[in-house]
Amino acid sequence: MLRIYNTLTRKKEEFTPLEAGKVKLYACGPTVYNYFHIGNARAFLTFDMVRRYLEYKGFEVTYVQNITDIEDKIIAQSIEEKQPFSVVAAKYANAFLEDTARLGLKQPHHQPKASEYVDKMIVFIGAQVENGFAYESGGDVYFEVGKLPQYGQLSGKKTEDQKAGARVEENELKRNPADFTLWKASKPGEPSWDSPWGKGRPGWHTECVVMSKDLLGLPFDIHGGGTDLMFPHHENELAQALAVTGKPLANYWMHNGFLNIEGEKMSKSLQNFFTAREILDVYDAEAIRFFFLSKHYRSPIDFNRELIEESDKAVKNFYSALSDLDWLNVDPDSIEVPHAFGKYTAEFTEAMDDDFNSARALAVLFELTTRIRSDAVPAAEKPPYAKVLVELGSVLGFFQNLPARLTKTISPELQKRIEYLVEQRNQARQNKDWAASDRLRDELIALGVELKDTKDGTVWKLYN
Repeated sequence: MLRIYNTLTRKKEEFTPLEAGKVKLYACGPTVYNYFHIGNARAFLTFDMVRRYLEYKGFEVTYVQNITDIEDKIIAQSIEEKQPFSVVAAKYANAFLEDTARLGLKQPHHQPKASEYVDKMIVFIGAQVENGFAYESGGDVYFEVGKLPQYGQLSGKKTEDQKAGARVEENELKRNPADFTLWKASKPGEPSWDSPWGKGRPGWHTECVVMSKDLLGLPFDIHGGGTDLMFPHHENELAQALAVTGKPLANYWMHNGFLNIEGEKMSKSLQNFFTAREILDVYDAEAIRFFFLSKHYRSPIDFNRELIEESDKAVKNFYSALSDLDWLNVDPDSIEVPHAFGKYTAEFTEAMDDDFNSARALAVLFELTTRIRSDAVPAAEKPPYAKVLVELGSVLGFFQNLPARLTKTISPELQKRIEYLVEQRNQARQNKDWAASDRLRDELIALGVELKDTKDGTVWKLYN
């Protein structure tokens, strides 16, 4: 039985989809004004994991992730780059698709762009005005939060305590500082569309609710995003859905926790701001995936070099275990998994059914890997462990390029260099020159070599 922590109710609830066997999932995508940062990557990976597990459970999932290509930050970036607004938006939208592919994320079923839905957004805003929840002022249109008694139920914020949130400018045209923008009158030189209220563009909060409503209907099953989006973005999406249809936007709201860098909030001023593209140039995509999944998605997580390198070693250990079994030359279908191995699948499922507890699920993969690499387990008994490891690991997004990862080529020059260093290290060990032995070991590791000292000598191979 899958249970999900629902932000709306502040408790774990049994997951019951609106339509048996089907799940409609919406997760907020990027605002394409720059390359997305490693904190954004956590949200994207989280809901990729959610989507994959739901599919593993047998659900037919429809996954929608938007691309916000109309927004003030894009306008500011276009001015900075001295490029047209549309060129900047297209540049970073394409970069987003490239980087998520490098991260190994499955392509969403729908990836709508806000610019494709402006006409429907105008109609949706008009319905809020007609229903008495919104008003026009100076060419702008604002949602009047005081008209909706349920406002604040998602974030837990009281209307009287609220100030204008992120991406909302306070001005004298508002009846209440907490009222948020649905339509923003354009300034000279800014991108604009015709509307009943004059030329302008839709507000960020309206963009998401219209795209999700159009592609999934109201309500849909799960709405996801980072904790930072709970207010004002998700609160304002929910408010508009209630104002227009009287129905909630989604039945379950999921929010992943914050990411810090070396214990501090990521900030360009602190010079600890990293894009996913930069991190991917240094670390393996599956190491990044492991790093994020090693913590429960709702928990805060600290990104530091030591932890990511530990994650990289853990992933390499998976592949080394398979390499030990010459997995590429094994037919998994021919392997009969003993009935007793069902405990591993049961433990994995129990963890993931508990609000997608990927950290506990990874512990199952660790146990399987340990069994494969244990000298106490006879070689003939190891393939079933490997088969279960690959099956369960694939649910979390690992082993996507298994043949390539298990196929390593080495130049004659590199092989000669490695063999020389291994021989020198063996000699140092015989001489009990442990300092030299450690130095040579570190040099071999830097070359991507894995060492295993046995009673018959040192065995080496390249890390996968």
